[in-house]
Amino acid sequence: MKGGGIITPIFNTVKPMTQEPSTLYAKLLGETASITWKELQPFFAKGALLWVDPSRDLIAVAQAFAENAEAKVAAWLEAGEVGKVSESKALDLLERDPALWAVVVAPWVLIQERAPQG
Repeated sequence: MKGGGIITPIFNTVKPMTQEPSTLYAKLLGETASITWKELQPFFAKGALLWVDPSRDLIAVAQAFAENAEAKVAAWLEAGEVGKVSESKALDLLERDPALWAVVVAPWVLIQERAPQG
């Protein structure tokens, strides 16, 4: 058994750092769209919406979800930087109707408020 122990299975499943991550980032960026809260409400009702704090790069978060980067995702969830859209957040978005960005990483739709243009 080459490498032995637990290391071999990990290296067999982890993709090497090549151009693949940047290709995935570009793909996700191309699939990101501006969207309104009204259009997102059905996904909220299904519990499929995740809020991404504006301090985080929405595409980098989507990439971590797509690559099953459990440690990163767990840290963001624990820090409250990523999480399911709460009822209070949903009400706030309904009342303010801000411009939002969304990207799908099935089964989730990750959303983030767009930064004001200035």
